[in-house]
Amino acid sequence: MLGVTDLPTYLAGLLLIILLPGPNSLYVLSVAARRGVRTGYKAAAGVFTGDAVLMTLAAAGAGALLQTSPLLFGVVKLLGAGYLTWLAVGMLRGAWALWRSRDGRDESGAAEPQPRGEAAAAERERPYRRAVLISLFNPKAILFLVSFFVQFVDPGYAYPALSFLLLGALLQLGSFLYLTLLIFGGTRLSAAFRRRRRLSAGATSAAGVLFLGFAAKLATG
Repeated sequence: MLGVTDLPTYLAGLLLIILLPGPNSLYVLSVAARRGVRTGYKAAAGVFTGDAVLMTLAAAGAGALLQTSPLLFGVVKLLGAGYLTWLAVGMLRGAWALWRSRDGRDESGAAEPQPRGEAAAAERERPYRRAVLISLFNPKAILFLVSFFVQFVDPGYAYPALSFLLLGALLQLGSFLYLTLLIFGGTRLSAAFRRRRRLSAGATSAAGVLFLGFAAKLATG
């Protein structure tokens, strides 16, 4: 179909790829838990945009360019690792501020209004832009997409761009369904986070540490 071979095997591999935790899915989950469904989908839209750009670059041969230019590949890797580190530091600083604050309820048990600092931070976060950058600063994704997609494209097909388009569309559809599960799962967590800031701080700290791990892996891998 449209030059795609062994579609069942591709779909099985696609399922494993989507379920593999990464900075994109972790960020969407974190945003949904802290800001709700609408903001979670803003972050998800950023992931879709970034992935679409990477898939377009992969189809256009950018993967081969990065593979044949170690210097360019190294620069993009360091930029990506630096950005993930910057995000992680921001998460850890926010978590520290939450640890130092009270539990999020007054003595009557009513929820306290969100502090101005937290509201301002939420406004500045811009989850769509951050999710786009997290996706784009991952040169390994381009190489992976090239090496993975090419296995399922018929070399004799006259319009390979259509094959890449179909494979990419299936990947985006699977990603959308998975991120939707994360978003609605995250909003369930958000109720508990609103009740207890220390719980939110612990989850944010864990996310920050994981982002540091992603950055280290990208920089040294």
